Amino acid sequence: MMKKSAIVIGAGIVGLAVARALAIRGYTITVIERSSKSVGASVRNFGMVLPIAQPDGILFERAMNSLRIWKSLCDDAKIWYDEVGSLQLAYAADEWQVLSELSDIYKHRGYQLLNSQQTCSLSYPIVPRNLHGSLFSKDEIIVDPREAISKIPGFLAERYGVNFVWDAAVTSINANTVFAGARRFMADEILVCSGSDFETLFPDVFARHNITKCKLQMMRMAAQNKNARIGPMLCAGLSLINYSSFSVAPTNALLKARLHIDYPEYLKWGIHVMVSQNQCGELTIGDSHEYGLTPDPWDSALINELILNYLKNFAAFKNEKVIETWNGVYSKMKSGETELVVKPEDGVTIVNGLGGAGMTLSFGLAEEIVS
Repeated sequence: MMKKSAIVIGAGIVGLAVARALAIRGYTITVIERSSKSVGASVRNFGMVLPIAQPDGILFERAMNSLRIWKSLCDDAKIWYDEVGSLQLAYAADEWQVLSELSDIYKHRGYQLLNSQQTCSLSYPIVPRNLHGSLFSKDEIIVDPREAISKIPGFLAERYGVNFVWDAAVTSINANTVFAGARRFMADEILVCSGSDFETLFPDVFARHNITKCKLQMMRMAAQNKNARIGPMLCAGLSLINYSSFSVAPTNALLKARLHIDYPEYLKWGIHVMVSQNQCGELTIGDSHEYGLTPDPWDSALINELILNYLKNFAAFKNEKVIETWNGVYSKMKSGETELVVKPEDGVTIVNGLGGAGMTLSFGLAEEIVS
């Protein structure tokens, strides 16, 4: 009996997750990527696998499943990761109130509500002035997205025989045949995981499903002096109004109203500020959120300045030299749905629209789709 075959279009995190899920089930897989390596949003992020950001139910379960897969995959492929957890910091009474409510609501998750002294003991750069405390989650891990996304294809090829075709832009799909210019590829199933490039394939399908693009700005600080580690990934008050899992706190709406008054420029650009640290000791800092089908290609110095100014409210590092800045673009559902999984024709499945949660949700989502 012949093995079933599949073509996965796109070698970003969604495509790699789908390829892995198919490969462990015995499929013969070909992954086709338009570039010589993944260069999109999958490598332009914090590297945070962030279950705390997902509400209870299917999304949290998906995130925790993704977390388990990430750890197993990184162990097998010898990819660096750090089980640092996350600290959500509070520097105002209303922020502390929201964290207190979340601690009670998510008691079953085992989060810890920490006072200011306990919080500072977990991370040296935290600014103690005006700190009320924090909510600590042990679940989150950090990967270096540039390293992880570059190593996973080699591992999938060696372990499962997945065939990667690089520098091949898919231009059309007809029945079970994929065309990349004059080249043709055939398979039983085709999965389109092309991220923010949804103009090329099935543009009418995407138009019907009300999908848009989000541009974010980020930066990297140099490796910290004497190999200093910051411990957990850090975020502060603005993040409390960014994630749906935090919106369940009864007083979150009041906090949001106050932040709109105190930080109007930040909310205009969709800024909330987070920090993670890679294996080299460098710090990844961001980000902003600008929506539209044609994102402005230029980075805004104002947005980067706002991010760094807010960062000073809660963290002071031993080395604050900015060595890189960039922007990334991902696709997002306008409806508030968390992903787009649709079959435009027999044998073809589109997987897209995970927003900024691709690193957290992709492996779990791929398992659900394939199984």
